[in-house]
Amino acid sequence: MKKYKKILIPLVIILAIVGGVGFYLNKLSQDGVLNMEDVYATISKLLVYFVPAVIVIALIIISLIVFRKKDKKFKFWLKWESAIALLVTILITANVVLFGPMANLLNLQFSDMPKVNKTTLDKNGKLTEEISKEGTVLLKNTDNFLPLEKDTSKLNVFGWSSTQPVYRGTGSGNVDTSSAVDILGSLENAGFETNKDLAKFYTDYRSDRPEVGMWEQDWTLPEPSGKDYSNDMLKQAKNFSDTALVVISRVGGEGADLPTNMASKDITYKGNKGDFEDGDHFLELSKSEKEMLEVVNKNFENIVVLVNSSNAMELNWIEEYDNIKGALWMAGPGATGFSALGDVLTGKVNPSGKTVDTYVRDLKKTPTWNNFGDFGYEGSDYHFINYVENIYVGYKFYETFYKGNEKGYQEAVQYPFGYGLSYSTFEQKMGNISTTKDGDITFDVTVKNTGETAGKDVVQTYFTPPYTNGGIEKSETNLVAFDKTKLLEPGESEKITIKITNEDLAVYDTKGIGGYLLEEGKYAIQLKGNAHTVLDSKDYVVEKTVAYDENNKRRTDEVAAVNKFTDFAEGEVTYLSRKDNFANYKEVTAKPEKIKLSEATKNGLTNSSDYKIKNNDKDKMPETGVKNKMSLVDLKGLDYDDKKWDKLLDQMTVKDMSNIITYGGYQTVEAKSVDKLQTYDFDGPQGISSFFVETSGTAFPTATMIAATWNIDLAEARGEAVGEEAAQIGISGWYGPAMNIHRSAFAGRNFEYYNGTSLKIISPLASVVRV
Repeated sequence: MKKYKKILIPLVIILAIVGGVGFYLNKLSQDGVLNMEDVYATISKLLVYFVPAVIVIALIIISLIVFRKKDKKFKFWLKWESAIALLVTILITANVVLFGPMANLLNLQFSDMPKVNKTTLDKNGKLTEEISKEGTVLLKNTDNFLPLEKDTSKLNVFGWSSTQPVYRGTGSGNVDTSSAVDILGSLENAGFETNKDLAKFYTDYRSDRPEVGMWEQDWTLPEPSGKDYSNDMLKQAKNFSDTALVVISRVGGEGADLPTNMASKDITYKGNKGDFEDGDHFLELSKSEKEMLEVVNKNFENIVVLVNSSNAMELNWIEEYDNIKGALWMAGPGATGFSALGDVLTGKVNPSGKTVDTYVRDLKKTPTWNNFGDFGYEGSDYHFINYVENIYVGYKFYETFYKGNEKGYQEAVQYPFGYGLSYSTFEQKMGNISTTKDGDITFDVTVKNTGETAGKDVVQTYFTPPYTNGGIEKSETNLVAFDKTKLLEPGESEKITIKITNEDLAVYDTKGIGGYLLEEGKYAIQLKGNAHTVLDSKDYVVEKTVAYDENNKRRTDEVAAVNKFTDFAEGEVTYLSRKDNFANYKEVTAKPEKIKLSEATKNGLTNSSDYKIKNNDKDKMPETGVKNKMSLVDLKGLDYDDKKWDKLLDQMTVKDMSNIITYGGYQTVEAKSVDKLQTYDFDGPQGISSFFVETSGTAFPTATMIAATWNIDLAEARGEAVGEEAAQIGISGWYGPAMNIHRSAFAGRNFEYYNGTSLKIISPLASVVRV
């Protein structure tokens, strides 16, 4: 063994390094953090470059074994020459790899990109404030307690999150908020004096927020328990001010969904013992938070609550504590958005935001509760989630399920979708409906400020379609158009013209025509204060059913919307149906039983473990590397089907095509064969950010908060602002916010979605005219 000791030690070190890398990559693969197929493809592409080094190592080992009995002088030179040969080989290999296949990744990692100029940052910081002002939702205001009286100049701010609020989402939402305006700073900027002893108490308790990252998550809510509030502390606070602001925050992001059982062994929680019991979830109050609220409620008669979360929490407690007079909701407001808070409390800003989710009293009773998470087929590495709720997501479920049952609705829903109070009052009147032969529906809405404070209001238009029991699944109410008024002074009115097309009233008939169907009957076009409260209603009658199929596509469709996946699109799932007043609700929404992967489901499924390349003898190898003397820029503006694209693809080399695919993350690499330059694509949904390059773009509010403004102009301004910053930095692509459903309140990435189920994108033929 001693003879081979010097050979075995390097081998063990090499094997340990390889094993460690393999273990870490396997962990990332299991955690779902990276697209491991891309990682392995990159590794495979690089391995070939290390063949010479492996050959040299093998030759060295063989030489050391063969010549082990030679004299010391020979072995001395053999060892050193071997070491030099190996070093040279490794240096050459590293040089080839770094300046060859890895060059694109390294260019991205170490690129020196310009910064956004200060003028643009200042301008976009003000836009962030505007979004936050209009995206703040007033949830409760007992006896018009808010805005605070002018003589309320001091505030006790309770809740650990008051010193560490949530500005953003995590992962791709990890924009720079290191110099953000915080809650206490916002209050002080608005003229309030805050209790610094309380702030020190919280920062001494913990001065940083637990990390909920992509690779691992610490779900700790570092809230002091009730016993931590000493009599002396409370006496000082009561002497300081008779008004308290309580801050409750929750964070979510890319990498993990929010825990539905905080007592699970898989959850990291380092807070106070007993904060959560088995079955308690992340979106309800912890025991320590409840104790803090009880302490504040017992000692202060005037309490305002700030809910700081992009995920819809259970908020029953706002009603349960008698002294909570006012409540505000602010999702992640970005770097400067909290500036709005102080202005809202003083009344300088009249909140005009509306909720973008239905806030329910018990999240465990939602139709998605049992069908959210990760379910595996028995004896298989395939997983599934059954979207059993069908079209009945968010308000579309609650407004339909509880039709005719107001008591049940009030017991289930605390704040409807589209809900939000104001410091003023508004009156909305709906004019008569007029129609055109093309099917356009037009009516005026007159909005009048009947209160004593200037403010903005939102015009929400919904429709109720005719429904036949057992027929096409339809929601009882559907948002079809919306708009926001200008700032209206007391007594001032504004006329808004709503124009929609009857095509927007059509529903998709999967089982029947396999396309959109506008059924004959009476449609209620309703003006609402939120998804539940009807302000005014007019009837629109469709005399004859209209089928939109391949022979009659809707004007709003580029191509006819028809069934394309009829063979197995629905899967082996029973979906929630409105038939017989949701008779199958209990059966359908139950937790999925353990099931085996059937042959019907397995047909066509594949993954990285069982995928096999199958050659088709009829396939023809495409031309590559053809000298067509074309450049990518020559095709600018051409249609997708233009034949010149085929000629350009023929000109590309296999190497260029391989590189574009292999190194397609956060960039598109250079392709010399078609004169394509390298471009950069950056995250993220809250503004430009990158895992590779330090950037200095604006940290905008979350998409959820932008949606809460119900202001299309502000959303568009935010898009233009990001485009301007991208131009200054030098990036071409943006992994931006999305229109995705807030199917469950526990989805980690809800912060980057406007909520596509609810905030309907108005079709190109719909418009809003202000007068």
